[in-house]
Amino acid sequence: MARVPLISSKDQVPAEHHGVVDSIVGSRGSLRGPFSVFLHSPEISGRIAHLGALVRFEGSLDFRVRTIAAMVVAREFEAMYVWGAQTGAARKRNVPETTITAIKENRSDGIPAEDLQIVEFTRQLLRKHRLEDGLAAAVLKRFGNDEYIQLTGAIGYYSMLCMTVNACDLETGDGAEVLKI
Repeated sequence: MARVPLISSKDQVPAEHHGVVDSIVGSRGSLRGPFSVFLHSPEISGRIAHLGALVRFEGSLDFRVRTIAAMVVAREFEAMYVWGAQTGAARKRNVPETTITAIKENRSDGIPAEDLQIVEFTRQLLRKHRLEDGLAAAVLKRFGNDEYIQLTGAIGYYSMLCMTVNACDLETGDGAEVLKI
């Protein structure tokens, strides 16, 4: 059970913040997951939703790359809700089951080289807080400056989501794959 009450409707938020709720529902379809707790702080919620729209739905970074990075972040933080949300997206984006399983089991074998680069980039940032020069150079060459920063920003965004769902003890969504730790 979540540590804070879940906000699932606009009437649970002060009227002056209904625009934030409308914006979140407009971009995501409903109030659920991290936003059901972020809305306890409407100003933060609105700003995170704005960043999330860029990271999740806009920008030029390949959606498959974003999803792989998000799965790694969820695994590193052991964030059940985010893991469950991302595995469905990964399958829709043709991420191989071997990659999903390797990330879930905290392994690197069985991951195609192109995906492994994203996995290692994300793991190094989260585990070492820095990147090895060779990996940074390879990712910069592959994506260019803009998408390199978009990838780094996506990792930061999903880290924030993971910390929030873990702090609030959010459970996985209905039908979502469970990350066993």
